[in-house]
Amino acid sequence: MNYRVNAVNGDALSILGFGCMRFPKDEMATELLILYAIEHGINYFDTAFMYRNSEATLGRILNRHNKRKDVKIATKIPPHKVKKYGDFDRIFNQELTRLQTDYVDYYLIHMITDINVWKRLIDLGIAKWIDEKKISGEIKNIGFSYHGGRDEFIKICDAYSWEFCMIQYNYLDEDNQAGKTGLQHAANKGIPVMIMEPLRGGILAKTLPKGAVKVFEEAHVKRTPAEWSFRWLWNQPEVTCVLSGMNNIEVLKENLKTAETAKTDSFTENDFRVIERAKKAFTETIKVPCTGCNYCMPCPQGVDIPTCFSCYNNIVLEGKKAALLRYIMQTALKTKPQIASLCNKCGQCETRCPQKIEIRTELQNTVKALEKFYFKPILFIAKRFMKL
Repeated sequence: MNYRVNAVNGDALSILGFGCMRFPKDEMATELLILYAIEHGINYFDTAFMYRNSEATLGRILNRHNKRKDVKIATKIPPHKVKKYGDFDRIFNQELTRLQTDYVDYYLIHMITDINVWKRLIDLGIAKWIDEKKISGEIKNIGFSYHGGRDEFIKICDAYSWEFCMIQYNYLDEDNQAGKTGLQHAANKGIPVMIMEPLRGGILAKTLPKGAVKVFEEAHVKRTPAEWSFRWLWNQPEVTCVLSGMNNIEVLKENLKTAETAKTDSFTENDFRVIERAKKAFTETIKVPCTGCNYCMPCPQGVDIPTCFSCYNNIVLEGKKAALLRYIMQTALKTKPQIASLCNKCGQCETRCPQKIEIRTELQNTVKALEKFYFKPILFIAKRFMKL
């Protein structure tokens, strides 16, 4: 296993982390995976309050085998469940009980969607609470996880003295969400970056378009699509740890094998060409040729144009249900919604688009595809859930 040193605190973190959101239903199978991972050098385990039975399962297994001190636990507090100051302790103490521990190594504010979410938590006293937990040693490092556009990510990065963060990032999302710009911004501030969705929900490993499959089959070196994805990430020194939800031993072994030899700045020109050709094979299947450059932004009506198009393109890549869920999470569940239907067709965006995309037309297509008659009821239910 290769490790990267967290410059903030000196922790040597395995470059491959274990994502604990989807453990196998059989706890014995989960136990074998976790013990095998630890035995082969994985020392970063990422869970969350909202992951069903995940914290408790991880806690039982680590405690049963006396492995707590061998690993770094990352878990998360959901902002939507915090209504008053006392909720910080209520949720955190419940997590400690589930995890059977008296401290958390890496604690995240879960899925901050925009700067206003953080400002609300500040108003509730989260800065004071974090200071108290740091002094007591119950929280070693404080960070946040993020889904959303690049500009809001940078605002959040700059709003607090974060000790790490987590973003969705892969070669298909190099210019989406926080993207490479966000990754480098965080790294330049000395903030370690953990990566989620390295395989974009599995599509970069299992459901590639035929053109991408052909690219990898004809590459100058034989690697699985998953290995190409992980090596592309680990080639970048700004990446600290890449999380993978490994729910079977074959996937775990394959990823461990890659993590044993992956190095920073090891990609050749031929390697980069392979990734670019694979990315092109993906983009040829999508609906809008948006590169996420953000030149069209800001929109006077508040539409997050690149994110709307990214979700619209996901219909082809991940299917309608997954695309709709991403759309709701990344544009609608904001303090101020950033959905496509806010567009009033002023056209300012089109004068700034280097790709000469007919943005107004494509935003209407996005509305037709993702804001159907069931959009508002689903959004209403999602908001109610967030308030419960």
